[in-house]
Amino acid sequence: MARDLPHPPVTRRKILPFKFLITFVLILSVSVIAVTQYFQNISYLLRPLWDTPPTPFTRIPHYYAPNISMPQLCQLHGWGILPSPRRVFDAVLFSNELDILEIRYRELLPYVDRFVILEANATFTGIPKSLSFYENIGRFAFAGSKIVYDMLSVGELDTHHLRQPFNVEAYHRRSLNMLIRRSGIAAGDVLIMADADEIPSPETVQLLKWCDGIPPVMHLEMKNYMYSFEFPVDDNSWRASAHVFTERTLYRHSRQSNLILADSGWHCSFCFRDIKEFIFKMKAYSHADRVKQQSFLNPDRIQKIICNGEDLFDMLPEEYTFRDLFKKMGPIPKSASAVHLPSYLIKNADKFKFLLPGGCLRSK
Repeated sequence: MARDLPHPPVTRRKILPFKFLITFVLILSVSVIAVTQYFQNISYLLRPLWDTPPTPFTRIPHYYAPNISMPQLCQLHGWGILPSPRRVFDAVLFSNELDILEIRYRELLPYVDRFVILEANATFTGIPKSLSFYENIGRFAFAGSKIVYDMLSVGELDTHHLRQPFNVEAYHRRSLNMLIRRSGIAAGDVLIMADADEIPSPETVQLLKWCDGIPPVMHLEMKNYMYSFEFPVDDNSWRASAHVFTERTLYRHSRQSNLILADSGWHCSFCFRDIKEFIFKMKAYSHADRVKQQSFLNPDRIQKIICNGEDLFDMLPEEYTFRDLFKKMGPIPKSASAVHLPSYLIKNADKFKFLLPGGCLRSK
């Protein structure tokens, strides 16, 4: 007599696919959150795979030693000597870098004919700000006769598109063009285009002033520092440039030539005296989107990062090869050297000790 076979268990069949579905959803959710949260770091980590480096610069060797005449220095560069010096104009956009700007102007005062400076009443991200330079104009009285200053109001930029930080920054630079033309510059003068924290060395400016046959446009290679001159990053700061002025010259902070003069100065980024200035810049400049969490602005966190030479935004280095990427990962090695820095900084070491080795502690 035939016997009925027992029915197979159906519960197991239903539960197993359900468990797999739950696991899949959890893994997918975690992956989406991780990619969203760390997309920029993932992008930087894989940059050598998806991005190509720009065309290398042609580096012009830079010769200098004390007590060598300008004719000899110009000759070493393959240039002639002018019968009288050119005028040099130094043009910057200013936000709140008062200490660095004072060092810049003190260092370059004997060699620059006009300091052109534009200051806005709001940041690139639209945050209203005080006119720091104007409010501290007495601090720069030593250079008063050479300063050409104007204030820019950005209140008229009402649309969302124009309020994008990089568009506001571009508006600042176009406005600086107009101020440069009102400064009295003429064809044949030299115009230095740089941010306030990109300081050309006096030796560089003297070459621009005295040498005949310099390139009409060349970039200025600067030593890159972070937080102070205790943390040298590399020698790859290149955005500052020098132009023999013509009517078609426009202020830009991007690549304009394949020529670059080696060892031309110092770029000291986030080199502020007070923690509040760090916080202000982190929220104000074009890369303010890097502040992913409110905790990034915690003063104690910022102080620890400054002293350790770590990254304020917890980001990986922006490099085009894995070799350079891995070499720069982790804290910036400290330097104990205060040699070959701006002379005004060394002469006033007590005033600017926060910019020198061992001076990482900041006031809040």
